[in-house]
Amino acid sequence: MPIIARHLAIHGRVQGVCYRDWTVRTATSLGVSGWVRNRPDGSVEALAMGEAGAVEAFIARCRGGPASARVDGVAISEGAPEAIQGFERRPTG
Repeated sequence: MPIIARHLAIHGRVQGVCYRDWTVRTATSLGVSGWVRNRPDGSVEALAMGEAGAVEAFIARCRGGPASARVDGVAISEGAPEAIQGFERRPTG
């Protein structure tokens, strides 16, 4: 199956609510590779790579997030694949 990459910008109350840790666990459970980080503007940014079905399932879950978060929107664009094994949490950038 072809591998796809999607870049996500997640807006709402998504910092200080364990959104990044939740994202790592969720991606790992779905077999999605990539990374997640906080952005200075209060959003969370992620790159998700994997089989189309797994990436779409990941995106659907990101629209809800953990119980302590409030997701107002998820902007999705095509991402550039990176050579990453697993899913990692990156520093704010």
